[in-house]
Amino acid sequence: MKQLQSIMRPMSRDKANTLLLLLACALVLAPNVSNLPPWIVAVVCVMLLWRGWITFRGNRMPSRWLLLPLALLAMGGVYLTFKTFVGSEAGVAVLTLLLTFKLLEMHASRDLFAVVFLSFFLLLTNFFNSQSLPIAFLSIISVIAMLAAQLSFQYTDAIPSLRKRLQLAGKILLLAMPLTIVLFLLFPRIQGPLWGMPNDTKTARSGLSSSMSPGNIAKLALSTEVAFRVKFIDAVPQNNQLYWRGIVLDQYDGRTWSKAATTRKIALPAPQTRGEPVRYQVTQEASSEPWLFALELPNAVPQLAGKFVGKTPAYELRAARPITERIRYDVASNLAFDFLQQADPASLKQWLALPAQFNPRTLALAAQIRSTSANDQAAIDKVLQSFRNEPFRYTLEPPLLGANSVDDFLFSTRAGFCEHYASAFVVLMRAMGIPARVVTGYQGGQINPVDGYMIVRQSDAHAWAEVWLEQRGWVRVDPTAVIAPERIERNTATAAATETVLGGLVNADSGPASWLRSLRFQWEAINNGWNQWVLNYTPDEQKNLLRSLGFGNINWQTLVLLLLAAGATVMALLAILLLGTRRKRDPLETTYAQFCKLMARHGYARLIYEGPRSYALRLQEADSTLSEKHKHAAGKFMALYEKVRYGRAEQWSPSDVLSTLKSLLTQIR
Repeated sequence: MKQLQSIMRPMSRDKANTLLLLLACALVLAPNVSNLPPWIVAVVCVMLLWRGWITFRGNRMPSRWLLLPLALLAMGGVYLTFKTFVGSEAGVAVLTLLLTFKLLEMHASRDLFAVVFLSFFLLLTNFFNSQSLPIAFLSIISVIAMLAAQLSFQYTDAIPSLRKRLQLAGKILLLAMPLTIVLFLLFPRIQGPLWGMPNDTKTARSGLSSSMSPGNIAKLALSTEVAFRVKFIDAVPQNNQLYWRGIVLDQYDGRTWSKAATTRKIALPAPQTRGEPVRYQVTQEASSEPWLFALELPNAVPQLAGKFVGKTPAYELRAARPITERIRYDVASNLAFDFLQQADPASLKQWLALPAQFNPRTLALAAQIRSTSANDQAAIDKVLQSFRNEPFRYTLEPPLLGANSVDDFLFSTRAGFCEHYASAFVVLMRAMGIPARVVTGYQGGQINPVDGYMIVRQSDAHAWAEVWLEQRGWVRVDPTAVIAPERIERNTATAAATETVLGGLVNADSGPASWLRSLRFQWEAINNGWNQWVLNYTPDEQKNLLRSLGFGNINWQTLVLLLLAAGATVMALLAILLLGTRRKRDPLETTYAQFCKLMARHGYARLIYEGPRSYALRLQEADSTLSEKHKHAAGKFMALYEKVRYGRAEQWSPSDVLSTLKSLLTQIR
């Protein structure tokens, strides 16, 4: 019963303030939980719970002789895990442990400030791993909570309610926003991500790789992760023209397609294009691969700040280094073209190579089709006709294939995803002496009606084939369009018409659940706006902004001067705003202060502890230079002031009171 009464008793001020600080620290630490080793997360949770239990129970803090060995063990664990104390991952782990241990060693105000400042510093490390909008929002909440916790320990008298402290913390944050915006817009930008670290490029990311084997692309089919977004300047092409060219694969080992390391770097004639190019801007997510994606066929290499981008003989766009951050580039592509109509037979041999002693039944089938075909086009048509008429299936879960994977697919399972059909088709073409290769990239996309951007997801990953025909050059052939034409022919505006959520239990585009799709579009538009205007604010974007403001091309020295001028202007405006909103002095108090000042000139200054009545009695009894008439006026002044300030004077209006007091003050003068 006593324990229940102690729990129900109102919490003391120190306990409430400490628990608020612990909550703020938990908010700061939360985003890094998924990036820390499990043992560090467990240690942090135990330490926070330990500190909360000590606060709640009112127990003594643990001895330093207990904390010191635990801290040394934790630091040893960090070194064993990361083999260093230097770098972003090890550094964040050390800071996290330091914060939680410091919470168990708070004995004075300086310890509180150490915890608060360490929390603010640790808050910045959340952006090492993600700069997404949710992380930014959580950071704002954490800053408000930390400021409220810091304010809570500063009050010496009555403490305001938690709501008022949070409001004050929010106002402090709002006051900092104008200067933050100025610094964001005008501080000299650097190439690359602001929060990136030199050795952070080894983080694995999902997406297309530089090789393809059965099942690789099918694994991406269920991923809704965004690969890139596209803003079309010209009209959006039909969905069957949206082939986003990525990687051309030319080497086959019997199971896996890859890029041959010995591909010759030769100069090729420019393709002959027809019609006007389609202009658009791509915002590509980090992939840890060097490939850029564009509609077939890009007519020029896009310019990418800080990165060299080249075009391969196969018309791939490749950066000099892997793409480890979000990038944005402009492209123009011709959708109608003829590429390499004339070629030296020797240069085509690499597109005919097949491994020995693999897929004998496929080779026999190719020989049979070739012998009954008048030309290359006729052979291609027969293979596609076979895919169309025979019981082939398009599925995300194809059966496993053996060593002769193409034989098993064509003659046994007959079920596969786009990579199965593209691979089998290219093998048949090469076996018939027709140069062919596999192209991987993305096909299609989905227009977001909120912001007009096309979203291309990992689920749009696709593989198709290219064959070389005399007088025509390289020609795209997509066997998937024969097997599953609905995969290619979907309209871009309704590309998600069959999209489902919750594992297919709910259709997101029909019935009462249609709002889910609308909500998703709204969120993706907001997230895209954050990416475009905040995270992709590059040096070029900064120059464009200044150019639009009439500054032209300015160097960094001028930019710093502009930053200082804008910062000083913002600070001056904030100072004027704060001074203008200062509490105006009560006119009654102003008049009373004038009276006290007048009396002080006569040698009777009001004592600091003296109230109006005591002051009036002392003035009446004093032998001063004031005449009786002046003493009488002073007495009436003090009596009226006391009555209005501390009593009730309903018959007096404020203007009448001030008028009478000023009249009496004039008489005294």
